[in-house]
Amino acid sequence: MSGDFGEPPSLRERYIFHGRVQGMGFRYTTASIAKRFSVVGYVKNLSDGTVELVVEGSQAMVCGFLNEIASAFREHISESDRTVLDSPEQFTGFEIRS
Repeated sequence: MSGDFGEPPSLRERYIFHGRVQGMGFRYTTASIAKRFSVVGYVKNLSDGTVELVVEGSQAMVCGFLNEIASAFREHISESDRTVLDSPEQFTGFEIRS
């Protein structure tokens, strides 16, 4: 029996966080949390007061990363919208965008 059991498939997802998520360190804390997980992407404030997060990594890494964000900001996030992306953009790390 043969098969390729390489890296698990990578997820790329976009989240929009609603609530009191700007002006309280959300982007910097999220970037700090990303360092503890094997994820790439970015976090960015949007003009409507929400925060955009694009993250890519294995399912386990993305889930762990998102759980840490949810825990750190449970008092600030009122809801989030999730979109699965199939984007050609290549990320080399995790960054804060303006």
